[in-house]
Amino acid sequence: RVSNMVSQFADSDAAKAMVENGDPLLYEFYGLDLPEDDAGVLQFGTTILYPGKVGDEYFMTKGHFHTILDTSEIYYCLKGKGMMLMETPEGDVDCKELNPGDAIFVPGRWAHRSINIGNEPLIMFFVYRADAGHDYGTIEEKGYRKIVVEKDGKPVMLDNPKWAEK
Repeated sequence: RVSNMVSQFADSDAAKAMVENGDPLLYEFYGLDLPEDDAGVLQFGTTILYPGKVGDEYFMTKGHFHTILDTSEIYYCLKGKGMMLMETPEGDVDCKELNPGDAIFVPGRWAHRSINIGNEPLIMFFVYRADAGHDYGTIEEKGYRKIVVEKDGKPVMLDNPKWAEK
């Protein structure tokens, strides 16, 4: 829900207003309850990211690094239109568009966040090594260096005004 990510959006006031007016659901994900301590197991599931914006910024997932930093992940877009925003701890940034049938490879060492830039739910299949773990804290503390907003009806990547190198 928006309430779980108020600090992640560039326009915190708009996010707080959305929370007060119903606190919309941003996304949900589904996976199997597989052992997380076995490097030989692949975790997989689906993410459903709903359409909408907080201010001009599109709805997005929290995003994460993997606890085992060198772990990669694969996403396959089943439905909708989106973007995958990625960055390394050193500051490299990449953003890839997602359409139905597109697969995205997220290399190890890259934080990744899904963004819905369309008008329908963005539904993606994901797979990663089950013992990879998820580091959400780094993103919650620092945010991403870039954000994706709507300008003149199109998605544009901008510097995140809240990003702070710590």
